[in-house]
Amino acid sequence: MNTDTLTPPPAKPRAALPDHVAPDQVREIDIYALDGIEEGFHEAWKRVQTPDTPPLVWTPLTGGHWVATRGVVIDEVYRHPDRFSSRVIWVPREAGEAYEMVPTKMDPPEHTPYRKAIDKGLNLAQIRKIEGEVRAVAIELIEGFADRGGCDFARDFAGVFPVKVFLALAGLPMDDAPMLNALAKEMTRPSGDTPEEQGRSLQAANNGFFDYVAPIIAARRGGTGTDLITMMVNTEIDGAPMPQDKMLGLVSLLLLGGLDTVVNLLSFMMIYLARHPETVAEMRSDPMKLQRGVEELFRRFAVVSDARYVVTDMEFHGAQLKAGDLILLPTALHGLDDTQHVDPMKVDLSRRNVAAHSTFAQGPHRCAGMHLARMEVLVTLQEWLARIPVFELAEGAAPIYHSGIVAAVENIPLVWKA
Repeated sequence: MNTDTLTPPPAKPRAALPDHVAPDQVREIDIYALDGIEEGFHEAWKRVQTPDTPPLVWTPLTGGHWVATRGVVIDEVYRHPDRFSSRVIWVPREAGEAYEMVPTKMDPPEHTPYRKAIDKGLNLAQIRKIEGEVRAVAIELIEGFADRGGCDFARDFAGVFPVKVFLALAGLPMDDAPMLNALAKEMTRPSGDTPEEQGRSLQAANNGFFDYVAPIIAARRGGTGTDLITMMVNTEIDGAPMPQDKMLGLVSLLLLGGLDTVVNLLSFMMIYLARHPETVAEMRSDPMKLQRGVEELFRRFAVVSDARYVVTDMEFHGAQLKAGDLILLPTALHGLDDTQHVDPMKVDLSRRNVAAHSTFAQGPHRCAGMHLARMEVLVTLQEWLARIPVFELAEGAAPIYHSGIVAAVENIPLVWKA
């Protein structure tokens, strides 16, 4: 007998219970290995949100940190950087301290001019100008497999469409996508069995991004191009040229944000639609309902779980917080909070309070790419349903889910009548 297969996995490192944490506030939550993840990422997080779960719980895993479990807490933490800083936004702490991208790790007022630099290329007016090009990319991809009667949605569409759009906006070659995707994965789901190992993995990926963007920045400083990178690196900060280290962090963040989030939200969305033909039929019956329903899809399929650093000792939603504590904010738990949404796991295209979610975060760090993300989801649905109106998961399909700072899913075989 091969006894190697019977060897239990190594025990996860556990932080000691701090004096200010009550025993009934403790829950075993590993952001990178959620219990029940095999049933689905959002289903796994929803299991945490039981009626007897406090609005803030503490986990001894991933270095030891708080986890916000209710929408009101997630919303409040995001909106108050004076109390909850972005100086460390990843868990474990070792990974968060290795993270060097800006302006996500900055607080106002330092954050503000860098955010304005990003908004120059991603504001709503700019995004509306490129709708035709975005739509053309989606059409080309869908028509490339529509007559085959099937595809792996994650591989053949979700993993290509938003990446191709974003790299074109940044003036970068699609050939670089595999290398950049590998770095993005190590940034949002860093490998390692201990906080220290995860910190080293993230630092290596962060350095990989910096090494990639450094010559690109050098080539585009002083340029007059209209791509996102040229626009950003030639923006002045408080009347002076942007510092080199901040350029590296800003351009790297731009790529990280464009390569991982919409890719995975599209995949989670399509798994649901493949299992709920009645929702697809409702979308097809009313183009305006489809358009209005995009926000409902963002509510239902949030993928980001980042953190905030407690600035000072305080009592907050029944918990005693100490300066330096970290609070994880699983944005999925805001949109899935049944104290704010009736039947939150259902996609309801007529939901009235659909904006009650934190999928794009809140406050000064509200997602700069949200206008592009909304357009990409809407265009995907419009062009997909125009060519593949009825589809389902292939028999025996078993999507593979991954949790982390950004959740992911792969292996999504869809079938339809060609």
